[in-house]
Amino acid sequence: MVAEARFWGVRAGGGQDEAGSRKRSGALQPPLPPFSFLFLLLLAAHGVWAAGYQTCPKVEPDMLNVHLVAHTHDDVGWLKTVDQYFYGIQNDVQHAGVQYILDSVISSLLMEPTRRFVYVEIAFFSRWWHQQTNATQEMVRNLVRQGRLEFANGGWVMNDEAATHYGAIIDQMTLGLRFLEDTFGSDGRPRVAWHIDPFGHSREQASLFAQMGFDGFFFGRLDYQDKNVRKEKRQMEQLWRASASLKPPAADLFTSVLPNMYNPPTGLCWDTLCADKPFVEDPRSPEYNAKELVRYFLELATAQGQYYRTNHTVMTMGSDFQYENANMWFKNLDKLIQQVNAQQKANRSRVNVLYSTPACYLWELNKANLTWSVKEDDFFPYADGPHMFWTGYFSSRPALKRYERLSYNFLQVCNQLEALVGPAANMGPYGSGDSAPLKEAMAVLQHHDAVSGTSRQHVANDYARQLAESWGPCEVLLSNALAQLSGSKKDFVFCHKLNISVCPLTQNAEKVVTVPSSDSQDLLFSASVPALGFSIYSVTRVPGQSPQAYDRHPRSQKPWSRVLVIQNEHIRARFNPDTGLLMEIENLDENLLLPVRQAFYWYNASMGNNLSSQASGAYIFRPERQEPLLVSHWAKTHLVKTDLVQEVHQNFSAWCSQVVRLYPGQRYLELEWTVGPIPTGDSWGKEIISRFDTTLETDGLFYTDSNGREILERRRDYRPTWKLNQTEPVAGNYYPVNSRIYITDGKTQLTVLTDRSQGGSSLGDGSVELMVHRRLLVDDARGVGEPLLEEGSGLWVRGRHLVLLDKARTAASGHRLQAEKEVLAPQVVLARGGGVPYCLKVAPRTQFSGLRRELPLSVHLLTLAHWGPETLLLRFEHQFAVGEDAGRNLSSPVTFDLTNLFSTFTITSLRETTLAANQLQAHSSRLKWTANTGPTPHPPPSRLVSATITLQPMEIRTFLASVQWEEDC
Repeated sequence: MVAEARFWGVRAGGGQDEAGSRKRSGALQPPLPPFSFLFLLLLAAHGVWAAGYQTCPKVEPDMLNVHLVAHTHDDVGWLKTVDQYFYGIQNDVQHAGVQYILDSVISSLLMEPTRRFVYVEIAFFSRWWHQQTNATQEMVRNLVRQGRLEFANGGWVMNDEAATHYGAIIDQMTLGLRFLEDTFGSDGRPRVAWHIDPFGHSREQASLFAQMGFDGFFFGRLDYQDKNVRKEKRQMEQLWRASASLKPPAADLFTSVLPNMYNPPTGLCWDTLCADKPFVEDPRSPEYNAKELVRYFLELATAQGQYYRTNHTVMTMGSDFQYENANMWFKNLDKLIQQVNAQQKANRSRVNVLYSTPACYLWELNKANLTWSVKEDDFFPYADGPHMFWTGYFSSRPALKRYERLSYNFLQVCNQLEALVGPAANMGPYGSGDSAPLKEAMAVLQHHDAVSGTSRQHVANDYARQLAESWGPCEVLLSNALAQLSGSKKDFVFCHKLNISVCPLTQNAEKVVTVPSSDSQDLLFSASVPALGFSIYSVTRVPGQSPQAYDRHPRSQKPWSRVLVIQNEHIRARFNPDTGLLMEIENLDENLLLPVRQAFYWYNASMGNNLSSQASGAYIFRPERQEPLLVSHWAKTHLVKTDLVQEVHQNFSAWCSQVVRLYPGQRYLELEWTVGPIPTGDSWGKEIISRFDTTLETDGLFYTDSNGREILERRRDYRPTWKLNQTEPVAGNYYPVNSRIYITDGKTQLTVLTDRSQGGSSLGDGSVELMVHRRLLVDDARGVGEPLLEEGSGLWVRGRHLVLLDKARTAASGHRLQAEKEVLAPQVVLARGGGVPYCLKVAPRTQFSGLRRELPLSVHLLTLAHWGPETLLLRFEHQFAVGEDAGRNLSSPVTFDLTNLFSTFTITSLRETTLAANQLQAHSSRLKWTANTGPTPHPPPSRLVSATITLQPMEIRTFLASVQWEEDC
């Protein structure tokens, strides 16, 4: 593999190429000590829980059972920061103090043995737990053991489902579930997934939940039209078949739509944050209302029960940051239960109400032994009314979205070096290194108001602060590990601002870069990095020679050849000489030629009109009109050509520019765009898109990834399971694009890879657009209370789109492998020349790989991380879907051997687990459900035979490996 980095004018995140790629600096000046560059590419080359349900309360088999679920929804940052929410600070912004909620809930549960409560956000609970006395902790353990305090979901946060990458989802779920397993054992293991607030639901998320061993999935938000149809058809609950590749029931997940999102029924909210009247059961009181409340509740329960298929229904009794005075809630619920159930004898009522939990409700549905309809698509996009599509957050705060993706990359490097080196990485010559802070910060960023970009500005700043501070302990860990692996101790430097060409090491008095013209000059050379390893490159000035700079100015064109062209051995791109815009891409290997026009446009953001008062905001995308406005009809261009790179620089306006780039050996066209500050002087907020228009006849179809993994087909103005009344032809056709979007006519495919999550669509045949930035002047009335009007560094955004042109039948091998390289691009570490030996017995080395041999091309080492003393966590995944690659047979099952695979440690034993590593695979079983598509075989799980592993298409297998590290010193 080949690394790419420039430490002067670096593009965000670097990149990798199959062949020649570049490092940039400027011409060198004396006196210059040698620099060493370390390029790290740390990725792999190519029975039911009966005990949990036995604690459930008794139900009445011949009655309508209303399961009351007492819960609180505690956002890990939104209007206030994580710490402000936990400690109850700035209550004038929002009254919320999580520490007081948990104190109050535990006290109330201890007062009455029938009460139950559900908690979700482990980021908060773990912090609270570590502040408790041993006596309090033991009381909480008893409540968990009795099933009266139930954990649902169990992730560090309740993650977003649109802007999150599957690897980061798995990591944050693993972190939270491990805390529960370590603290409460199997008693604390969640049986159900609980995503009551995310703004749409992805198929991959459901697949991951199923592979983690969950029995069911509850959520609150779905499109208002979809919900109406489901209520009419009594399909509020069904079986979600969440993978087109994994054989059922591996990715099947029973899914239930909650009746009232996640709030209490109207009039029945008894929290300090509510204004509903308490339950007054004394008939002598002038405020007596018990009879009326009971009548209302019975009518409500009966009406709600008509939309569900069993004699069980659920009511969520709680909402955002409720139960700070838990006694207020429970005292009224106690009265409600007593008064309603008293009607069974008094008036022969057939309604039974009880304290319950999501898991206990699910258990009753399973025992009903019904046949359930099957869903195979997803729940995007989400709208809560006409003209109200929640598709803006797919692109909100693009700088934060990119920082999160870079931090995911850095965390994998940190995890992998910690695993490869062992204890010496945590304590070494550079001090104490630790991956835990970055794991927790990255987990927080997956929250559905964090990476989504839907928090207030000061909260978004705090999310970035958490990431920045948590890089430090990992940098110490990397320094310890690199010193041992390279055999040399150096002053390692980590440059965090390479995307804006800032690095202190290269900007001191002995400048690396000179500026002979008005443009900065870059050092350019080809480099390669072994799988799961690093390479060291030294840059020194050659005495007596003057630096040679390449020409950034336009080259003269012959009169008959005015067309701008850049080309390597695989790709040719042509640009219109009059407009400077891209007009054609050619795949030279496949003899494919496709007219492609790329340009930047913007939508004026609606502030409401006569059809609807809905404005575009952090959540909502609503353009003022359907047709976007062109940033510029032409671009000022200049051409750069060297042996190692060819570029066309396009300047569209004072706030929009782009570099279109080709390296030798590169099989895609790279478009590095820079947008901002978006002008708002005309009193319009703006939403900026990059659009590709081709001649492909696509019949209204396009394709997007689901959290960076499986691909879903999209059709304009269409939903697979219900008839859409389209009120917003633009926003209503936007979908989340986590890593790629493509169009095809069945023969030719154009794929665009992204470097962060964005919103995208195909609004016309042969067209693809991606939203790269947005700046808005009004709020969208969804609770944030401030416009998405970033200042400071958020004004400017730089990013990359990689464009691939392939035959449709073989396109997957290109976009699958390149998307992985984009997410896990090499990390760049700088150091001055020299250094001292780390260990006298080991000679310094300039290249290292953690693998003794390469993995098969379709296999990716998803996780290599420290787990415990002499224990590592390993995840291997098959990167291809069934039938996806017809050219190289990469969609076939693949078998490989772990024996002597890693170069720094030996695996002495392996235990296979579920995806989140909180259950042994051999001991895991899930509730079985019957689909209306026919009987589903339940094959035994894959068995581990010695160290030989077989992966089916899209399968992920997870292992805890006992290891012994080799001693170098």
